Amino acid sequence: MDGRLEYDEIYNMDCLRGLELVKPSSVDLVVTDPPFAIDFKPRRPNYNRRGSRVLDGYSEVSSGDYYGFTKRWMQLASAALKESGSMYVFSGWNNLADVLNAIRDVKLTVVNHIIWKYQFGVVTKKKYVTSHYHCLFVCKDDSKRRFYPYSRFSKDECTPEGRSLHYRDKEDVWQINREYWRGSKKTPTKLPAELIRKILAYSSRKGDVVMDPFLGSGQVAVVAKSEGRRYIGFEIVPEYYRFAKSRLDEGRYRISANDDD
Repeated sequence: MDGRLEYDEIYNMDCLRGLELVKPSSVDLVVTDPPFAIDFKPRRPNYNRRGSRVLDGYSEVSSGDYYGFTKRWMQLASAALKESGSMYVFSGWNNLADVLNAIRDVKLTVVNHIIWKYQFGVVTKKKYVTSHYHCLFVCKDDSKRRFYPYSRFSKDECTPEGRSLHYRDKEDVWQINREYWRGSKKTPTKLPAELIRKILAYSSRKGDVVMDPFLGSGQVAVVAKSEGRRYIGFEIVPEYYRFAKSRLDEGRYRISANDDD
């Protein structure tokens, strides 16, 4: 890669440094779930998880300059992206305005604003329960952007009731359940494999390079590898990096823990 970082590898480094070392215009697709800057407490037993099984070291970012942080990594990721490439960025609602402003100022084009609806959120007493995330589907050049509309369902495939399956699958509200890894090691947050597979199917082909600047458990890289894509990514937390690398090197989707939930 002309002295740059290698594909089919992940790196234990700050993504702001790592992205500078990625060959320009070499990545086909970015899928990432960056820190939300909401003072997240990762070892809380949210959703009935046992805290002892949640890997330690979650790296949050300051909400004070979330816009600046977001704009910087997006600029670097955009430089690594091909003109035909796309980027999917997940966000909570708290700092969504900063994410949207950064997208605008980096001069990326918003293709869709997807809502990922999952099965339930944290129970609340004084407000409505938040049970969705935002996903901004963006690109560098909309005239060159690739999209594969019938990659999951053919044009004529229908439900038993006669409704178009490809139409329903491409609606911009996705109801996909979170994954709860009972009896396995885990990081505090991760995207479901089904969600990543859906993105890969519509916005990439086998052999394409998929990048995640905020790897966490390595979920994007693991699923990309299983779907025949190449991958590259960065994780600043050593324990998360080792966990992600073990999953990739050993070809294991889940790694068992010693005790039960």
